[in-house]
Amino acid sequence: MDETVWRQEYPFASHYLDAPADRNGKGGRLHYVDEGPKDAANTILAVHGNPTWSFYYRSIVSRFRPTNRVIALDNLGCGLSDKPLDYDYCLANHTTNLLRLIDTLDLKNITLVVHDWGGAIGLGGAVERVDRIRQVIVLNTAAFPPPYIPFRISICRWPFIGSFAMRYGNAFAWAATFMAIDRLPRLRPSAKAGLLAPYDSPAHRIAIDRFVHDIPMKPSHRTYAVLETLEQKLARLAVKPIHFIWGMKDWCFVPNCMERLNKHWPNATRQELADVGHYVMEEAPAEVGDAIEKRLK
Repeated sequence: MDETVWRQEYPFASHYLDAPADRNGKGGRLHYVDEGPKDAANTILAVHGNPTWSFYYRSIVSRFRPTNRVIALDNLGCGLSDKPLDYDYCLANHTTNLLRLIDTLDLKNITLVVHDWGGAIGLGGAVERVDRIRQVIVLNTAAFPPPYIPFRISICRWPFIGSFAMRYGNAFAWAATFMAIDRLPRLRPSAKAGLLAPYDSPAHRIAIDRFVHDIPMKPSHRTYAVLETLEQKLARLAVKPIHFIWGMKDWCFVPNCMERLNKHWPNATRQELADVGHYVMEEAPAEVGDAIEKRLK
């Protein structure tokens, strides 16, 4: 599909920030959109997961930019950010990159919106910058060591075969365009094209592969301890307004994930979307937007 078609839904100016170097001295440029007045009273910061990018939050950016500052980041390796093949893609580094963005832009009074891996990344940043957070909107995600891996994802972790399928067959990003929805019979062609656009070659799918392999199932995995520590710190956010908007038909981040997070935030409110799958922003953009608007007043 011609890029101009999906670009009509994503007419935002590009901004870039250098990511901190990893332990091997490798880095790259982080892409983000930064729309609306810079001196607005409210800042909305949206953090995506795998295999999406800032395009996933286009309805939030479009709806709120007239009166709010709205920022949506592309994690390194994703979207329009650089995709270095030799970067150390892991949760700790993605969180460090987000903190660089928050600190460099001096973001305050943040309404944080998180989804999928964006939950662990975004909440990992939020617990370290609690004073900058106003509230959190939580879409299907987790921020603790996973108790299981769904079979459809575990297949992608099979040695050699999984990485080959994700990178050379685009199996993960392409499959998500129909396996991550339930309310909709299919994504609109422009939405599907936009979600897949940055992942147009094996080299550009490196982060998709690394995200999948960064899911820790054993304490010996380096990200296991990072998630354990993050879960221990979640209570720091309990003083903030937190609202769950959960697609109840998600086969990956099932409702039990929401319940586990809710234990750390007993005063959180929730909105259960009975017929929505994993891609909440694609199936229920109006519900999410209305919830944010209500909480910005």
